[in-house]
Amino acid sequence: MKILPELLNYDIFPKVVSENKETLITIKPLGGHAHFEEKEYTLQILGLEEGAIRNYKDRKNMKKILVKVDDDKCIRFKYAFPKEQMYYLRLIKPDGKELVELCLYAVAPDLAGRYPFMGDLHFHTSYSDGRQAPEIAVANCRKIGYDFMAITDHERYYPSLYVKDFYKDVPIDLNLVPGEEVHLAKADEDHINDIHIVNFGGEYSINAMFEHIHIKEVGDSKKLRSLYGECPPVKSIREMNEMIDRLAEKEDIPEGIERYAYTACKFIFDEIRKANGLGIFCHPYWLSNVQQVPETLLDFMMEKQPFDAFEVLGGENYFEHNGYQTIRYYEDLAKGRKYPIVGSTDCHDSTNPDRFPCKTIVFSRRNERKDLISSIKDFYSVAVDTISAEYRIVGDLRLVKYATFLMQNYFPIHDDLCFEEGRAMKAYACGEEGSKETLEFLHGRCEKLLKKYFAF
Repeated sequence: MKILPELLNYDIFPKVVSENKETLITIKPLGGHAHFEEKEYTLQILGLEEGAIRNYKDRKNMKKILVKVDDDKCIRFKYAFPKEQMYYLRLIKPDGKELVELCLYAVAPDLAGRYPFMGDLHFHTSYSDGRQAPEIAVANCRKIGYDFMAITDHERYYPSLYVKDFYKDVPIDLNLVPGEEVHLAKADEDHINDIHIVNFGGEYSINAMFEHIHIKEVGDSKKLRSLYGECPPVKSIREMNEMIDRLAEKEDIPEGIERYAYTACKFIFDEIRKANGLGIFCHPYWLSNVQQVPETLLDFMMEKQPFDAFEVLGGENYFEHNGYQTIRYYEDLAKGRKYPIVGSTDCHDSTNPDRFPCKTIVFSRRNERKDLISSIKDFYSVAVDTISAEYRIVGDLRLVKYATFLMQNYFPIHDDLCFEEGRAMKAYACGEEGSKETLEFLHGRCEKLLKKYFAF
């Protein structure tokens, strides 16, 4: 994302404040060419949502303040922004001409203390059908601005643990969350479930609960099946099918809905919750020759909502994929069906910019696994579609407005820092001399940026 021209010349901090709370705001010129030439200016403060001043005069939307330039060339003022919305701050010169317009956002108490973290919950590497090794893939993701991400290889949990272990001896600000894409083995024609489900942040593997690919490749060691060394015992495929068949007998499933498929999904989502993870229902409108999930089965899934979150935006750039899923989400809302949403790349090539079409912003108190999961479950997330330069954001309108401000005024600055760390991570992954020291030098800059720009 490009930085707005005005932000190349002037820094304003904090950028996000608590509503109706007096806060000290600083406007700083970035370089001698932007120094304030006058000793004082008139500052106009206008709320975005109150209408044009000329048409809605009774709303008294414009507040005027006389501000002075301090000895250090900065302008400082205190103000209590009265309600949650974006505010325009216009510096007017003595001759009445506008010098610059900057933006600031005030948030209500429930958002105060929640920081925006950008990330990906669905990503593949060369351990399944992706192109890059995990340590390279996550470095490339950091370069484009991710704060958190999960390697979710098909049928394999251990790659997500491997990459955490790979970077354990160097300080990085990218939060590496364990994960996997869950596929139960297809034993016979009566026991098939091809609905894709992501286990984001679960403390143990669902794939490795059964004698399938994960177990065949690396064995049944609990160190490779779980985050903390605790996980259920391994069962055979026959035992798995018999268990799901028994569960299906207890489910009230209408005629025409695949009993095994739905029950298998419900089992997987329930097990992910037991593992303290986030169960994500992925891309039902993915076209795999035809639509991946039958429409009536999808209707039943959305009615029952066995999942924790819906991947409303995913990794394809044709309209049927994200377009239909977005329409489905808003139509479900109109029907009273509310569920958390995320956006993910489902990326298989971390070197291809076209394979990073979607991502998630989570408003969380900390960039930690449990906080991210609980924040998504509590509906503090939006999905971001960056297929084209004209990005789209899906979610609650209130959060979409806030995220739009952040996409323009915060994340481009944040992403510059991420790029440098991602490049150093890749150098470390490739064994370049001095890369560890570079990562140590860069560590903590994003946290400092949060403290600077968010007045919580």
